[in-house]
Amino acid sequence: MDFTYAPHVHEIVRRVRAFVDTEVIPVEARTLASREGLSAAGLMELRAKAKAAGLWAPQLPPDLGGMGLTLSEIVPVFEAAGRSHLGILALNCAAPDEGNMHLLNHYANADQRERYLRPLAAGEIHSGFAMTEPAPGVGSDPNMLRTTAVRDGDEWVINGHKWWTSGGTGAEFLLIMARSNPDVPTSKGATIFIAPANAPGIEFVRDIPHMGFDDLGGHAEIKFHDLRVPHSSILGNEGDGYALVQARLGPARLTHCMRWTGIAQRALEIATRYAAEREAFGKHLSEHQSIQWMLADSALELHAGRLMMQQAAWLLEQGDQARQETSMCKVFVAETVNRVIDRAIQICGGLGISRDLPLSKWYESARAFRIYDGASEVHRMVIARKVIKQYGSV
Repeated sequence: MDFTYAPHVHEIVRRVRAFVDTEVIPVEARTLASREGLSAAGLMELRAKAKAAGLWAPQLPPDLGGMGLTLSEIVPVFEAAGRSHLGILALNCAAPDEGNMHLLNHYANADQRERYLRPLAAGEIHSGFAMTEPAPGVGSDPNMLRTTAVRDGDEWVINGHKWWTSGGTGAEFLLIMARSNPDVPTSKGATIFIAPANAPGIEFVRDIPHMGFDDLGGHAEIKFHDLRVPHSSILGNEGDGYALVQARLGPARLTHCMRWTGIAQRALEIATRYAAEREAFGKHLSEHQSIQWMLADSALELHAGRLMMQQAAWLLEQGDQARQETSMCKVFVAETVNRVIDRAIQICGGLGISRDLPLSKWYESARAFRIYDGASEVHRMVIARKVIKQYGSV
């Protein structure tokens, strides 16, 4: 591997960081103070500034209005954008839209590209990804998928119950994972359908209240009652749903890691500045060994996570599925981010748990990172299976 980023990538990282620091973080501070979140008009204003600065959608090809960066190249760029939870929204590289755009760009037909992908890429709409179901439906185990799609002539009739549909509230369209063939395993019998969110048969039950920040579009609970969609609404091919989800989730796990590393790095910077200024017991906090070790542990874990992301991104670019490496990366970075933010709060003490700093909000939001896109325990199971396969026979 060559760990050198091209000069144009370094320049983009510099510009993204400057944009986030000067344009986004002041807005973030105001939204935290008001506790009302970012308005739709405020988001549009930030997005207009990002487009004017030439920083729109780093992950998308130029024909979709993006910057055309490769997966390896966006590692530091997404980290710079992720220094604020609003930065990734401003640049149109936040979940679930970023993962949905990736999937549509690779598998959508011509009509689907024009109807759904182009306005999504332009930031004119947002989308939802409907896969997770309440118990006893699909969570970490895809074989528990209960939402059904039954063929009826040139249409499919979808029935089921989803929740944690990221981006689902107010979405223009949904990507729906459903079992289209009950006679075979989910890996061969699931299909992804695209449906307008206002189609008859779609019931939006609620936007699920949750810890941390209110993400764009929330996390909706949705029911499907005889939802009829045309055969042409299938994304990719019938029965390829599980394969498409894997194609989406591999890079998506990495992009989550990139974005959250930006938050964790900023948490480390906040804690370090506070420790260098705050005096206690006759010297600055940064002179106490216990504080130094917390700062050191955070720095070394973030460094290790970056190297894991680089290597996994490189493997994916070579055509490797990199399931082992992306699972390792997801577990390590998710748990690292939680530890780094936790240490930052501990160092900042009372100020850390106040809403005067963003640390407490990040702490709440980061907890979910160990669950979504595969819980840490599930990824450890994936990793262990390969270890056992490699070394378990005598």
